[in-house]
Amino acid sequence: MSKRFLTAALFALTAGSLISAQTAYKAPRTPWGDPDLSGVYSNDDETGTPLERPAQFDGRRQEDITNAELKKINQERTEQFNAGVAGTEFAGGLRPPTHLIFDSFERKNSRVWLVTDPPDGKIPALTPEGQARLRRPQRGVSTNANPVGPFNSYEDMGLYDRCITRGIPNSMMPAGYGSNYTIEQGQGYAAIRYEMIHETRVVPLDNRPHVSKNIRLDLGDPRGHWEGDTLVVETTNFTERSAYRGASADLKMTERFKPLSPTAVDWSVTFDDPHTWVRPWTFTMKLTKKDRSQQVFEYACHEGNYAMPNILSAQRSSEKAAAAGVKD
Repeated sequence: MSKRFLTAALFALTAGSLISAQTAYKAPRTPWGDPDLSGVYSNDDETGTPLERPAQFDGRRQEDITNAELKKINQERTEQFNAGVAGTEFAGGLRPPTHLIFDSFERKNSRVWLVTDPPDGKIPALTPEGQARLRRPQRGVSTNANPVGPFNSYEDMGLYDRCITRGIPNSMMPAGYGSNYTIEQGQGYAAIRYEMIHETRVVPLDNRPHVSKNIRLDLGDPRGHWEGDTLVVETTNFTERSAYRGASADLKMTERFKPLSPTAVDWSVTFDDPHTWVRPWTFTMKLTKKDRSQQVFEYACHEGNYAMPNILSAQRSSEKAAAAGVKD
């Protein structure tokens, strides 16, 4: 056997072992035997990743993108964002200072887009019912739920504006800040605490049924179980005002938290609502585990929410000016 062949064979064996080790990663166990996913996680590395496949990648799959190409894409997107190129904003047009978003001014997205099913990377079409619901005046989670008014009451503004909730999965989606959350575990339960609005979801793991359909919650009613090392959380019983992307209250959302390594978890979310989309669809995002010293910060939303009185008082001033025949 030649030295060159032996070297190649050893390299292939080593590479194969590394791949097997990654795919065969086993999470540590809690004292009661469940996979231990507890810790502080962040979505910082996925900031700015498009939800759907951009047009420039039509006909391509995520697995077609090489690591070198992904690195180049991240660099280009960082440069475009810093240059203020239209279309590179995120979270409703947000463009915070770069140093608040990227570590060392470098984007580290692990995917080029997030939607993993359907294979074309696009959110499925709305059903006729979903289209009709979309045309109705919305008062949902988004700050853009009612961008032009009139603002006759605090109820005319979104739940996020009112410091009630950013909803789920919105509270785990990159927004430029509030990007941390913790997973805590106990016997028969898991809990996910979000920095955004400082909400906590408690997930029973004891196979209990969902609550009555008459009970509707802004974060829904979650139930979890383990599939190997993957934590699977099925959530139903949403309110229509908080259901993701204008879904109906009958939305079923299934999350999978799959540990990839000691410092990373793949979080995938499947939406199934025949009242809204013509087929179920899924997005996937990597969560990066942080040191326990990086805790979830307090989200003092109500204390600093000057938008509410300012928006309402501005509407009243505009009305007075109009009544007096004065142009804004």
